[in-house]
Amino acid sequence: MRKLTFAMNLSVDGYTAAPGDDLSWSVPSDELFQWWSDRVGATDLALYGRKLWEAMSSHWPTADQQPDVTPAQVEFAHRWRDMPKVVFSSGISTVDWNARLVTGDAVAEITRLKAEDGGSMDIVGATLAAAAMRAGLIDEYVLVTHPVLVGGGTPFFTALDNRVNLRLLETRTFPDGVVLTRYETRS
Repeated sequence: MRKLTFAMNLSVDGYTAAPGDDLSWSVPSDELFQWWSDRVGATDLALYGRKLWEAMSSHWPTADQQPDVTPAQVEFAHRWRDMPKVVFSSGISTVDWNARLVTGDAVAEITRLKAEDGGSMDIVGATLAAAAMRAGLIDEYVLVTHPVLVGGGTPFFTALDNRVNLRLLETRTFPDGVVLTRYETRS
């Protein structure tokens, strides 16, 4: 059975995006960017919701060809293009860059993917993760908390019907006061 991890940047008040889908507050330091790049390089399959897919696929496929690109950005762009991806959306009709589109029941497909043999899966996008969270499908949560209060927007966590107990696996501090905490779900 595959492990499913939900990992995203979030504000101290718990949002992955500020109102208007503003992500300007979550610009990573070089060290944090490298951590995200290494994570992408180690992920066997990424599950994307539409919003984050559109943001990532509008930039990373050609980011390594931009004039002021850094070596780290080139590496991330290559890793991102190479990583297999599943995009969940009923609002788009095609996807590229090593991705396939699922327009049906996201929870059923994620359940099927988890049951397969294979490596780790990351769920990317708070709305898609909320459905998996409510279904009890997430095995690990990685919170990359930035020292900012954004006051609203897209929450990292969704309302749940039942408590989910967690066990702390790791903490790490990055430049600019960013703190990573990693938890696994436990029975």
